[in-house]
Amino acid sequence: MDELVAILDDDNQVTGAVPRSVMRRDNLRHSATGVVVRNTAGEIYVHRRTPIKDVYPSHYDFSAGGVVAAGEDPFHAVVRELEEELGISGVELTRLPEGDYADDHTRYHAYLYTCVWDGPVRHQPEEVEWGAWMSPAELVAKLDDPSWPFMPDAVGLLGAYVRSLV
Repeated sequence: MDELVAILDDDNQVTGAVPRSVMRRDNLRHSATGVVVRNTAGEIYVHRRTPIKDVYPSHYDFSAGGVVAAGEDPFHAVVRELEEELGISGVELTRLPEGDYADDHTRYHAYLYTCVWDGPVRHQPEEVEWGAWMSPAELVAKLDDPSWPFMPDAVGLLGAYVRSLV
């Protein structure tokens, strides 16, 4: 099923809704979420996306998240995506500054958070094929390693935050 996605203007006001496939095809501005998951040791959960993802397949990521559906409250989308993607629920979410990201593949307004989680991580098989905990220093080394292709939006929106943790 092609889910409906809320489309935004440059002032982050919803102007309508289109199927996700149309949003991707036309690179329409929308809302998305991102959560940096840390454990009490300060490590960050890093995962690799599956090769079937509609944007940036097989890239590494250090935030869990996704597209805000039409009519969905962005905070509820954060909670939903975190549970769907990594099986994490019932955590306290700490808000990070919102941001905007745009490239040739995606354009969106980001609702960004972090949380602390020491429980098990359960990958959604359609979205995540591998994951591991890394110290901030290990993650920064991977971000600087061209053999580790990371999601450019995560790096653009949250890279400075991750680097500040080293």
